[in-house]
Amino acid sequence: MTTLTRRALMASATFLAMGFGLGLLPARAESVTAVIAWQPIVEPSRVPQAEGAYEKATGASIEWTRFESGADVVAAIASGAVDIGYVGSSPLAAAASRELPIETIFVVGLIGPSEALAVRGIEKPEDLANKTIATPFVSTAHYSLLTALKHWNVDPASLRILNLRPPEIAAAWERGDIDGAYVWDPVLAELKKTGSVLATSSDVANWGRPTFDAWIVRKEFADAHPDVVRKFVEVTGQA
Repeated sequence: MTTLTRRALMASATFLAMGFGLGLLPARAESVTAVIAWQPIVEPSRVPQAEGAYEKATGASIEWTRFESGADVVAAIASGAVDIGYVGSSPLAAAASRELPIETIFVVGLIGPSEALAVRGIEKPEDLANKTIATPFVSTAHYSLLTALKHWNVDPASLRILNLRPPEIAAAWERGDIDGAYVWDPVLAELKKTGSVLATSSDVANWGRPTFDAWIVRKEFADAHPDVVRKFVEVTGQA
């Protein structure tokens, strides 16, 4: 073997070891960092998130960031601070109406009974007048609350509606500052321990206004890393 041949083989081996020979370096998923916004909601993707399945499937370095409302997730994605996020149909519709650069990549499903109006000292819709009800504004819960009031012919102006995030709702309920809240699990489950449910999002759906949750992605990220997004969707679908 000539010296030139040995040098060529050594260079080729080094070339392959570094990943250049397969053309992998520019597109390697492990070189990608994805910031994913999740919400403390009871839904299937919590399992692969906890198990690290998303990182394993995508090969990306994932920064999981907790958010308390879909409106906050949309704002973060719009600013470029988040790449993929979990939102409800109401903030998604608001984002679409503003023509924000986002795409829906997975519809999780109808919300149903996991979101509801929990109250205490209120037995029927007419009793809501002059009461204080909390809900996160621009959320599916907010939309469902307004839909329920319309269905019951209750004027929203006849009660006090507060814009509170789920942790704030839990604290306000504990203090006795509010008479009820339209919110989702797991906070909803806590409210139901000492309160009752006046309506769920399943009821609202039956009244013609269904709501759903979905995963969305920042369009620029999706265009740059389609394989990461595809693998993310596959894991979510399996869950």
